[in-house]
Amino acid sequence: QVQLQESGGGLVQAGGSLRLSCAASGRTFSSGTMGWFRQAPGKEREFIAHISWSWSGRNAYYADSVKGRFTISRDNAKNTVYLQMNSLKPEDTAVYYCAAAQWVGRRYATTEYEYWGQGTQVTVSS
Repeated sequence: QVQLQESGGGLVQAGGSLRLSCAASGRTFSSGTMGWFRQAPGKEREFIAHISWSWSGRNAYYADSVKGRFTISRDNAKNTVYLQMNSLKPEDTAVYYCAAAQWVGRRYATTEYEYWGQGTQVTVSS
């Protein structure tokens, strides 16, 4: 089993920045994928970004809505994934969830991820 714990959410003004962290514990994998999703009130959970790693390297993928503003990264030694969020907009307000899976590639559906964190609230004021 893998446990995921998010942190770093909060309240920020439009144009500001936040960095979310997701620490994984329990079983670890030499290759896999960790990603971020978000869910705003009344909306479905949507893909934001994910990073896959394997012996051949890492690859990151982003939703069009955050490309150029958000950056996902991973610290292997800490088994932690980060989401640096810059130029935040009020429409970025949501609960942000960390997710993990054992596959390597490009998949965006929530059903593709086996493990989930509890979520952290991000609120962007105008």
